[in-house]
Amino acid sequence: MFKTNVGSLDRMLRIVVGIVLIALVFVGPKTPLGWIGIIPLATGLFSTCPLYSLLGFNTCARQ
Repeated sequence: MFKTNVGSLDRMLRIVVGIVLIALVFVGPKTPLGWIGIIPLATGLFSTCPLYSLLGFNTCARQ
């Protein structure tokens, strides 16, 4: 359904950033804006980014 367009390093960074942002909801400033972390977490877990598709980017290794 979705084409993979997120490479390994990009994927790991998205997952880490997503987890850190979501953690801000529970610790630290406890801001509800931390729920924005769901977006990078989901794109990292599914290895696809709709914005990359629109812009024509691909960080996956060439096959």
